[in-house]
Amino acid sequence: MSLSVTSCHDKTEWDALVDAAGGHPLQLWGWGELKSRYEWSADRVVVRDGDTVIGSAQVLLRRLPAPFRSLAYVPRGPQAKPQHRGAVLRAVSDYIKGEHKPIAITIEPDWAEPFSPLPKGEVDEAIAAGRAAGPSGWLADVQAAGFERSDNTGLIPRTLIVDVTRDEDTILKELSSTTRQNVRKSFRAENVRFGEVTDEADLLKILEINRETARRAEFAVHDDDYHRGIRDLMGPQSQLLAAWEGDEPVAFVWLVVSGTTAFELYGGVSPRGMKLRLNYGLKFHAMKYVKAQGVERYDFNGLLNDGISDFKRQFAKHEDLLIGTWDKPLSPMYPAFAKALPMVRSGLKRGLPTVKKAVRDPLGTAAHAKEAVQAKVRERRTQD
Repeated sequence: MSLSVTSCHDKTEWDALVDAAGGHPLQLWGWGELKSRYEWSADRVVVRDGDTVIGSAQVLLRRLPAPFRSLAYVPRGPQAKPQHRGAVLRAVSDYIKGEHKPIAITIEPDWAEPFSPLPKGEVDEAIAAGRAAGPSGWLADVQAAGFERSDNTGLIPRTLIVDVTRDEDTILKELSSTTRQNVRKSFRAENVRFGEVTDEADLLKILEINRETARRAEFAVHDDDYHRGIRDLMGPQSQLLAAWEGDEPVAFVWLVVSGTTAFELYGGVSPRGMKLRLNYGLKFHAMKYVKAQGVERYDFNGLLNDGISDFKRQFAKHEDLLIGTWDKPLSPMYPAFAKALPMVRSGLKRGLPTVKKAVRDPLGTAAHAKEAVQAKVRERRTQD
């Protein structure tokens, strides 16, 4: 191989490269532009063997206090065929090191573990057995390129991906019997419709449902400007779908969509929508909606041990596991920085002041994090 690496500066060219490679929506140009509004910057990197493109990666760079410079991050990328993954990762990381000099590069690819998908009911056992075997094949190439698996994840690797190239009856058969009933019931409900949100007044109501759902499920949400940024910067690749009762939206799912993959960013339902089970019908409508566009995969975006994940699990008889988070040090200072890495990754979601605190005092930050975890364990034991 005679590899060359260049930076792409054209939106149309870049998105065409991502779609041609079956890339993920978080690798599209608009996602990098969105993140660039929030203390990130984006470098879109193309790897060629001669005249042939063999890989690409949208690399996000987050500024860090001196002397650490920045952290490089590739969400749900790079794009590369299995036989080229190791070489592409080596080329991308060498290029990023030379151009930007970050402390490290983190990847969270849209690449399934070799033992995925996982049978429902045997997921934990299958993961343990698969991981015990160690990396082989292209996954060994990832490790040989200098990357090591990390438990400090940003995007959740355990997820549910539905093949929507199949006919609708086949997809329905994978739903639990109760879920199928709820889907059909929601489609028969009076004065109900499903569709894409295009009206600003409806968007405001959707954002309120999102905040209400967050309060109920106890998770954080971005502000309204961030959500409008998704809509404005991703254009038709952002698809906000809703269920209405009359003129009132009562459930929504917000997707970002590439040529092959639909990815759920957010979803929510009002108490009225829950009573009518319209979140069930909306989920199935969303799969049909992207299927009609030629999309092949519908990614439910993360499974945890919570009620929202239990709801997602009703839509298939399997789970999927991506390879997760892998880090490659790019600076001799990385060992000191690594002590603060869990808090830095958490801080990247909350703002630069938290990141600054973590990297100024990595040992203190790590000790603080450990104490917080221990306190949480003590609290749970007391509650039990």
